[in-house]
Amino acid sequence: MASIYHHNEIPSDTENAANGSEVVLEDRCPVEEVALVVPETDDPSLPVMTFRAWFLGITSCIILIFLNTFFTFRTQPLSISAILMQIAVLPIGRFMASVLPTKEYNLLGYRFSFNPGPFNMKEHVIITIFANCGVSTGGGDAYSIGAITVMKAYYKQTLSFLCALVIVLTTQMIGYGWAGILRRYLVDPVEMWWPSNLAQVSLFRALHEREHKSKSLTRMQFFLIALGVSFLYYALPGYLFPILTFFSWVCWAWPRSITAQQIGSGYHGLGIGAFTLDWAGISAYHGSPLVTPWTSIVNVGIGFIMFMYIIVPVCYWKFNTFDARKFPIFSNQLFTSAGKKYDTTKILTANYDLDIDAYNKYSKLYLSPIFALSIGSGFLRFTATLVHVALFYGSDIMRQSKSAMSNVKLDVHGRLMKAYKQVPEWWFQIILFGSIALSLVMCFVWKRDVQLPWWGMLFAFALAFIVTLPIGVIQATTNQQPGYDIIGQFIIGYILPGKPIANLLFKIYGRISTVHALSFLADLKLGHYMKIPPRCMYTAQLVGTIVAAIVNLSVAWWMLDSITDICMDDKAHHDSPWTCPKYRVTFDASVIWGLIGPRRLFGPGGLYRNMVWLYLIGAVLPVPVWVLSKIYPEKKWIQLINIPVISYGFAGMPPATPTNIASWLITGMIFNYFVFRYRKQWWQKYNYVLSAALDAGTAFMGVLIFFALQNAGHNLKWWGSELDHCPLATCPTQPGIIVDGCPVF
Repeated sequence: MASIYHHNEIPSDTENAANGSEVVLEDRCPVEEVALVVPETDDPSLPVMTFRAWFLGITSCIILIFLNTFFTFRTQPLSISAILMQIAVLPIGRFMASVLPTKEYNLLGYRFSFNPGPFNMKEHVIITIFANCGVSTGGGDAYSIGAITVMKAYYKQTLSFLCALVIVLTTQMIGYGWAGILRRYLVDPVEMWWPSNLAQVSLFRALHEREHKSKSLTRMQFFLIALGVSFLYYALPGYLFPILTFFSWVCWAWPRSITAQQIGSGYHGLGIGAFTLDWAGISAYHGSPLVTPWTSIVNVGIGFIMFMYIIVPVCYWKFNTFDARKFPIFSNQLFTSAGKKYDTTKILTANYDLDIDAYNKYSKLYLSPIFALSIGSGFLRFTATLVHVALFYGSDIMRQSKSAMSNVKLDVHGRLMKAYKQVPEWWFQIILFGSIALSLVMCFVWKRDVQLPWWGMLFAFALAFIVTLPIGVIQATTNQQPGYDIIGQFIIGYILPGKPIANLLFKIYGRISTVHALSFLADLKLGHYMKIPPRCMYTAQLVGTIVAAIVNLSVAWWMLDSITDICMDDKAHHDSPWTCPKYRVTFDASVIWGLIGPRRLFGPGGLYRNMVWLYLIGAVLPVPVWVLSKIYPEKKWIQLINIPVISYGFAGMPPATPTNIASWLITGMIFNYFVFRYRKQWWQKYNYVLSAALDAGTAFMGVLIFFALQNAGHNLKWWGSELDHCPLATCPTQPGIIVDGCPVF
């Protein structure tokens, strides 16, 4: 039986130093949250890639990808995290350990057993890594499947399954290649601590470690109680009383006032006074607030308050910016100059290009005020991210580039991982360059379908290469992922105007490959914390990604072909459960940046031309923060001001609503400031366990409600089943604009 190494028993720095590089040793991890949660021990003798791990891992991956793909098409999408399978496989794994034969077999000189001993934590972790591939691939967001959906459901394109499979598979495999190359910068350094992983670490410990008897609940007992309460409670917002998702009491007080409903609506307005008592609503777009650091919550809150309660009201009511009062104050729809919904079929050619004459005769494209300003925030966020990382982390990145691991701080976790064989970088390079080659072949074989030329594909890869590292630094330290969808679509929209499919493809190769890379990097850090051999991580992520891609596309393809009028969200389909709100935004983006093109909207003479100045503003804003941090190094709070994360306070709207973000901020403030500061022992023991329990209980009940009730047509229709009682919130206030159901000024 191998011994368990404690941090003071790890080999010396002389043994660990590689190639003469200088290694700085830390006795413990300097990040307090990590030191409080992550175990500082390891048992290298524990089996990892067992038959149980393979069977349960692949099964978990398939189930999660099926559920997440299925639910993301729904009017009220539900994103199911890997925590659901993380809990479910534990009793199954222990059952398999009790019934499988323990006999050893010899296969090609390799001895193995179906049952090498008790079900252990490392097997459990590797199963979760498999499952995470089913979340990162289809976790409810408009990734590569979003592009396939837009091509088939909105543009009615005849696309071959093989072409779609190449798109889905290569975007993920390219992301995996980026992840492998960037490990030295985003996984190995102590400062890159990936806060979201701590919830899973805490849950693993709660499920496997025996705690000393005390008067307080064990973590496992607390988890089971919180899980049960969350499971039962979600029956209210999930089925019986959905109004709890957007509780907009202001609209009840002023039922005939458009302005009051625009201000108070949680679903179609500014959400002032509105709140949600639905955990799915709180964690829907920014993830669990319980695992986000307090400093990040403050930055997001500053940006949200500035945008939603200062900039938007001034632009709408004071200056009528962008003809804002012609349209709803908050909507993910596209509009004509008369305030009607934009019909893109009137300006499309048979080859899915822009019919310029038809466009000039029909109408220019307009956006709702919050939608337009949210796009502008993306301009600011892109340049702010690059400049912020260059100023605050540039010297560290350059130093590590000159000597791969020179001057890297090794804490106890880094030293423990030195006991295992590392993955050669060329393993990742084969995946990366092979996927790039396959993507380029696709540009020639399916040229008409994808519209994107080979040089456009190479340009997308170059963009991903530039931005993945700085965005990864932000996410690894703040748990927020500043997007750059808009800049990629903006650039290719200028180069290839009138080609919406090319714009979609450029987005998923230039941006979504980065999203996948960051998801893989987060899992690599989880493996680092839980002391999983790197080569086992490589195998699990590679196999899980391939399985997830095939299942993801197969489920989406089946739904797109078998559900009548899927993703239609007009009045005739108002009650449809399949309106695809997230994919609607993906379609809108393809129209804005691809079909119409940024030159017509943001170029000289375009209605939104002044928003381009936000690129420059974003590049300038981090500079004074950095200068002040150098002048006053003793004032640590200055260094915590993060312009990219502040701008993230108004990202993702739509489909995210102000109520989603405000409730996320309040919940995060309660737990990660007040509880962390005044009840630190409780926070250390229960905070991340509570986050996991809320996720899991909500997911279990959501699945049960759908298959037991909603799938059978048992939908409730009463006052409390309406999401938002603010019918006037979607009305325009410009004189002369006529919209059904709205008063005319």
